[in-house]
Amino acid sequence: MALEFIGCPRYIYFGPQAHRRVAEIMDTIGVRGTVLLLSGSSKTKKIGGMVGDVLRGEGFDVVDLEVPSGVIGAREVCSLYEKVRNKGISIVLGVGGGRVIDASKVIAAWKGVEYISVPTSASHDGIASPSISFLLRKSISESLGPEKAVTRSPIGIIADTEIIKNAPPITLISGCGDLIAKYTAVRDWKLASVLKDEPFSEYSASIALLSARLITDHAPEIKPSLEESCRIVVKALIGSGIAISVAGSSRPASGSEHLFSHAIDYLSLKEGFKPAPHGIQCGLGTIMMSYLQGGEWEFIRQKLRELGAPVTAEEANLSPKIIIKALTICHTIRNRYTILGDSGLTENAAYKLALKTGVIEKEP
Repeated sequence: MALEFIGCPRYIYFGPQAHRRVAEIMDTIGVRGTVLLLSGSSKTKKIGGMVGDVLRGEGFDVVDLEVPSGVIGAREVCSLYEKVRNKGISIVLGVGGGRVIDASKVIAAWKGVEYISVPTSASHDGIASPSISFLLRKSISESLGPEKAVTRSPIGIIADTEIIKNAPPITLISGCGDLIAKYTAVRDWKLASVLKDEPFSEYSASIALLSARLITDHAPEIKPSLEESCRIVVKALIGSGIAISVAGSSRPASGSEHLFSHAIDYLSLKEGFKPAPHGIQCGLGTIMMSYLQGGEWEFIRQKLRELGAPVTAEEANLSPKIIIKALTICHTIRNRYTILGDSGLTENAAYKLALKTGVIEKEP
């Protein structure tokens, strides 16, 4: 048997006012040097300021760094890194959404230090996983080499549910879509293990499915702006992140439905339209990929509907043309075997799939 290494978050604080425990977690870890604090350029900047104030009040030296708005790629991360290249940093804190946390993962890896995830929304499982977004990983890999896109799990997570519940409602719904995607991701992983002899972890898969079931079991009661709803979603997202850490890859959390979402993101850059949030696109993908897998796609669709998530291209502000185009190219997005196989879907098959599952309602 091969030697395995599992890197998971060691310290997790979540609940109301959790951000006030940031100094406590630093003391537990044993950090007393300079803290690099990354936050966004708008709403999360204020929250980052609150976290920084707590740290400074406890005697920590804090360096603030603002992550620019918009799509973040290798150029933007390199620009941020240059600002702290020669600074002695003991640990990195990412306070914000996906862009900020992704940037903190990369900079922490390049600096050779640990990082702490302080999410301000519950939009995807990146808050607890070692993975970064598809577009950022692609950008860094192509510009600097794939080894520069390798990141680790956070050593700690501080999820303040009072802050998260005040995030835009679509972020919580997106997080739920990302979690429901685990149903098809695990099926794809099992398929790859049978047809391609890919290593499969029952333990990791079980954690991922448990996270998905936590959402579908509570779908009718999960409502944005409710603190208890945030607790449920944050717990599930952390569980999904741990599943990724246990597997040593994003396999338990990302399958054909994620390839579909990545394809939309790729097309958005190429054709100049705004994609839907990641979890929303994954939700649509899960409906369609579950149908291809012979799964309970109508159950998936109903649960997304109960959560208030879009179940059609129109509701997600995506054109039917983009849905079909994404379906025909998503198998090429990365070297990952799924229900899409090696050749993917023809345009006509993609159209029939989207129409059958109700994702599109007419020919584009």
